Amino acid sequence: MTQKLFHLTRAGVSVLIETTTGTPNVFYWGSALKTGVAPEQYLLAISEPAPHGYYDFAHRGGAYRENARGFWGRPAILGHRDGKDWSQLFELVSTSDIKVGPATTGATFVSRDADLGVEIEISYQLTVSGLLLVDNKLTNLKEGTFFLENATAYLPLPDHATDLLEFTGRWLKERQPQRSKIQTGIWQRESREGRSGHDYTLVQFAMTNEAGFQQGEVWGLSVAWSGQTNHVLERQSVGRTQIGAGELLMPGEVTLAKGESYQAPTVIAAYANDGIDGASARFHQWVRARKNHPTNVRPRPVTLNVWEAVYMEHKLEKLAALAEVAGEIGVERFVLDDGWFGARRDDHAGLGDWTVAPEVWPQGLQPLIDVVKKNGMEFGLWFEGEMVNADSDLFRAHPEWILHSGSRMPIEARFQQVLDLSHPGAFQHVLGQVDALLNEYEISYIKWDHNRTLTEAAHFGKATMRNQNIAIYRLFDELKLRHPGLEIESCASGGGRIDLGMIDHADRFWTSDCNDALERQTIQRYTSIAIPPELLGTHIGPTHAHSTGRTHELSFRAITALFGHAGLEWDLTETTAEERATLKAWTNYYKANRGLLHSGRVVRVDAGDVAGQCNSAPTTAWTHGVVAQDGSKAIFAYVALSMSQFALPETLRLAGLDAHALYTVKLVTPAGGYLSTQKFDPEWTNGVTVDGGFLMNAGLRAPILKPENAFLLEVTKN
Repeated sequence: MTQKLFHLTRAGVSVLIETTTGTPNVFYWGSALKTGVAPEQYLLAISEPAPHGYYDFAHRGGAYRENARGFWGRPAILGHRDGKDWSQLFELVSTSDIKVGPATTGATFVSRDADLGVEIEISYQLTVSGLLLVDNKLTNLKEGTFFLENATAYLPLPDHATDLLEFTGRWLKERQPQRSKIQTGIWQRESREGRSGHDYTLVQFAMTNEAGFQQGEVWGLSVAWSGQTNHVLERQSVGRTQIGAGELLMPGEVTLAKGESYQAPTVIAAYANDGIDGASARFHQWVRARKNHPTNVRPRPVTLNVWEAVYMEHKLEKLAALAEVAGEIGVERFVLDDGWFGARRDDHAGLGDWTVAPEVWPQGLQPLIDVVKKNGMEFGLWFEGEMVNADSDLFRAHPEWILHSGSRMPIEARFQQVLDLSHPGAFQHVLGQVDALLNEYEISYIKWDHNRTLTEAAHFGKATMRNQNIAIYRLFDELKLRHPGLEIESCASGGGRIDLGMIDHADRFWTSDCNDALERQTIQRYTSIAIPPELLGTHIGPTHAHSTGRTHELSFRAITALFGHAGLEWDLTETTAEERATLKAWTNYYKANRGLLHSGRVVRVDAGDVAGQCNSAPTTAWTHGVVAQDGSKAIFAYVALSMSQFALPETLRLAGLDAHALYTVKLVTPAGGYLSTQKFDPEWTNGVTVDGGFLMNAGLRAPILKPENAFLLEVTKN
């Protein structure tokens, strides 16, 4: 092991790792550096003084932040053997690297603590989009049990990273940004719901002071995991800062016998020197490069979900009428939601009994499917297979199949308990009943819900949050294996299980149970930082929003729903002839432009107050859009969120264009017009051709919209 420095570089990113103290130590993660620099010069450049009141040598904690090496902060690995052997000193035993052409793009380091009898392997891999994938694997080499309590992957942050941006939320209001200054100490965000959760930060960013969507440096971590997670940022009193992420383990959840290993979920690290949108583009490119990415298979169909149209009042005549209107306006997928099975006439009963209710569907689902197919649509069906009601045949037969601790019955949520899918009988029950329905009927799509958090999640007394998550991955994978072409939507009371782990098992996320277009602007804006819009369900809701009571113009709702996997959740039988004509025009526009919307670079234009727009007090209007990867075309939305304090609103600027190219900009209204408080529109709305530099720096004067209205701009390169 003569190599003491590894320089990984790809897609404008460099990572420098040194091993001079017998352990891997990442000391740089940022913009691409010059290759060919002598390793000893980098090592000389990072030499530090030894302050008084500190150790008698310059200290480097390394990847594992070990106390035995003098590290004062939180160790990356926490574990013990029956309360002893809690301190580790891992010594490097082997290294390897990965090359793409002449460049090194990855490296793996294997270290052992011979006294402890534990081996750890950590790998760093730069993707084609410049994301850094960090993987940890820990193995017990010794007789006896090793109790693992934590395995967090950390990366260094430079001293000029001053701000922290992360996300909070709740049901109906997911992914709300909160920005703060980095201070000395530990800032930690834990997800303890047994799923990633509505309050899951999705990405935790460190940023420079001036960073926004288009400018500044950002360093962000996300975890490819749908269970419990831990995000942490620590600035020590010595002045050094690191950011970390990993799986949150419950007490005793991971116990390793000799020869057993723990493979931590992959931590995905995004660096960009062109703002949040730069990091977002790296996430999107990586996700879209997968062979099984939905848009690599087929265009994303316009979807109708009938939940807010009928709730659990399932009647063939009503649903057939909905299907006929849906077919008329161009819907391509019809999804029947909760209420079709077992004793499920309300939310008190039926979960767990995945057989068609004969009192509701005396001839089964086939008559409805026939109507759906006749009107040119495919059919989808709702399940909540991880849950069970006490009032169900399944629970009466197998009460022991729920997650529980001791002899206690966990507290109910939405009148339901959680099935222990790590129990073979429970797993086979759910798989068997869902599989039987997919065999009996032509069902090409599943909406899979998860409407409560996990409490006292134990399998025969042992914490099983991790195994429960692995089980749902395995269930989804098996259903897809048995039914090629099946698509699965991940829903968890809306956006309670949206993460970069589920993307390899599901094909769509239900972004939020809130269909209010104003709330959706924020929810979609920040969820799409890591998740490409084509994976996010974005629906036109009813005129009068069921979740908030707000009333919005159809054009505002339709424009909001356009920037994602578009659909509807509305009783279409109540629409007027004019509304149906508008909806047909909107679905036609979506179909004509979904190739661009689902492949281009997502752009969120910085407002005048860069820091404020990433906080809870946004500007009065947002401009966002999608720009084709070759820059030839773009579609932007201008969204009036609230009243401006000025008679003339802030200038409408664009972003992501070629500053030296000419562009024609035209205002379009495929979903109807907008409400305004002005005598007339500015003349440019009929079309103007100027250079990209002007559009991005000077911009155009926006029409004076009433709050909660929007319009679209088509931007074409000449």
